[in-house]
Amino acid sequence: MAGGKDKEFEALVKSFIEGNRDRCLSLTDELVAAGRKPEEIVTSGIEVAMTALDRKCTAEQFNLLEIMLAGRAVMAVINQLFPRRFGLPNPRGTVVAACLEGDIHDIGKSILRVLLSGAHIKVVDCGRDASVASVVKAAGESGAVAVCISGLISSIVPLVRKMRPALSAAGLGHVKVLAGGAALKQCTADTLMVDYVGQTAFDAVNYVTALLDGEDAGH
Repeated sequence: MAGGKDKEFEALVKSFIEGNRDRCLSLTDELVAAGRKPEEIVTSGIEVAMTALDRKCTAEQFNLLEIMLAGRAVMAVINQLFPRRFGLPNPRGTVVAACLEGDIHDIGKSILRVLLSGAHIKVVDCGRDASVASVVKAAGESGAVAVCISGLISSIVPLVRKMRPALSAAGLGHVKVLAGGAALKQCTADTLMVDYVGQTAFDAVNYVTALLDGEDAGH
């Protein structure tokens, strides 16, 4: 890593990769005390660490325990930075979040769920390894304004491309489809047949917020 800012987050990134939950929480406290915003800690700490872990998710290097420990550390820090709002009385709107069939890596989706909740948006979580049909059903039953798909592996791209037609067939053509995650953010919205591809979880939150505000989310 280069630059002062990156140096400041190096220890945190290393601790995430090592799955050292307590060290991550301690370093996060120090960064907050030093004036770093929660958004900076997510983008310069958590997302950098996740990118490094994503690169290790190959047949030769994949280590389930390592990913689980890192995930535990990530969610502990996320919950520390963005305390959950249980119940969310009078949410601004509802979205459905899911990892599609074949993808069991849901750290990114979990982060998005917490950030959306922090923006007072209700999230219907379809979990990981979810079918397109189950996501469409959840969108219809919940009155969701958007479906957010998180993907770590490229093999789910064909399934992502089925989401828009499936929603339209169910009379839900008005529901926006967002995609993100290590594999999907490498693609364009046109390639995935979605409305928007976010590079970070905050991009998705900003898109949904603009949507609910009646603004042109564009992109």
